[in-house]
Formats: sequence, structure tokens, C-alpha cells
Amino acid sequence: MSSITLSPRLLSVGRLVPPGCRYADVGTDHAYLPVWLLQNGVVSRAIASDVREGPLARARQTAARYGLTGQISFRLCDGLSGIAPEEVDTVSIAGMGGETIADILSAAPWSGQGDRRWLLQPMSAAEDLRAWLYGHGFHIESEHLAQEGRTLYVTMLARPGGAAPLSPGELWAGRQWEGMEAPLRGAYLDKLLLRASRARDGARASGRAEDLARARTFDDIYHSLTELKKEWDTWQR
Repeated sequence: MSSITLSPRLLSVGRLVPPGCRYADVGTDHAYLPVWLLQNGVVSRAIASDVREGPLARARQTAARYGLTGQISFRLCDGLSGIAPEEVDTVSIAGMGGETIADILSAAPWSGQGDRRWLLQPMSAAEDLRAWLYGHGFHIESEHLAQEGRTLYVTMLARPGGAAPLSPGELWAGRQWEGMEAPLRGAYLDKLLLRASRARDGARASGRAEDLARARTFDDIYHSLTELKKEWDTWQR
């Protein structure tokens, strides 16, 4: 039987799943991640959940195609509502906005307890997710970038446990340190600098008082990102 091939975006999540863990994929859609993990012997069983029956039906079809129906528990539920805390120690939540991911974690108080690994891949509002995590007793252990076409995706490995606050630039780009393995980080910082610059200039152009305040916020973010980029470029020499 053939093996499933993950896209770079999903592969960046799958590579963070530790062997032998109790794993769940929230918002599973086609269940590509659970199937890949099972086929590669990373896990022996998995939970695949989705809030809609259509995606869950596609997940069942994928599992049946690869002969893995008996090793996946399919859950029709909103976020983590159909998953018990004792069932999992590693959970991936990918393919949705950062605010939605934060809402899912917030609705399950047990998410901030124990030593669970949360593999979070926001499609948007990554800065809002980082802010929520650090404001609710989590820390981001590492971040991993993947590229598909011209789009860069970030996957956060988060755990319960507090950490030092993030600077405005770090809220947008995550922490960095000398020697970290991140070949796409320079491009990621450039992308965020352009976004912050456009947001600042757009707010300035409106002339409204509330937008001028927003422009100052974006200016702080831009300068903080600039310092991160300078530091990163120095490390690459």
C-alpha cells in the first residue's frame, strides 16, 4: 500500500510529534497528519476531530484508503470539547486563524495544565496567538517555518508554564537566539517588516486620531522588528 505524502506545511507539524505519544489532531479535515504519523510508526493510535461532519467524513475516507480506520478515533466536536485530558499529551491545531486557536485553548481549561505539547500553526494573527499564550501561562518552546509557494507558515511548539514577556517585534516574529536552525527566518522577518511598514503608513495616511495612535503602535513594532533583523543578519555572517 502506498504511503501518504505531506505538504511542507503539514510536514513541519508532523516532525514535531514525539514517538509513542498520545496524539490528537484538532480540525483534522482530511486526517493527513494522523495517517502519516501512523504510517511512519510515530504513533500507534490517534484522535482526529473536526467541528463539521463534512471534513470528518473526508478524514474517514482517508483512513479507509490507507487501511487505518481501526487506529483512528474520529470525533465530531467543537475544538477540544470531545477530547478528554487523559487521552492526549500532544495536540496539533492547524489550518485556522490564531484567534480561533486561542479560543479553542481557552474553552478547555485543562489545556494549560500538565506537560502537554501544543503544536499550533495559525493561518493568520500569529501575533495575537503569541500574546494570548504568554498572557495565559504558556510559553513557546520553539517555532518552525515552512514554505509553500510564496507563503511562509509558522508552527509553534507551546507548553504550559510562564516565560518572560515578549517585545513588540517578538510578538510578531517570535523569539530568536544565536545558532537556532531557521533558514527561512530572514525572509520571515523581511515579510513582517513590510507588513508593519504598510500598516503604519496606512494608519498615518487616514489622519484620524485613533489611527494616528495605531500608527505609533505599528511604528514601535517596526522598530522592534528592525532590531531583530539586524541581530539576525549579524549572526549569519
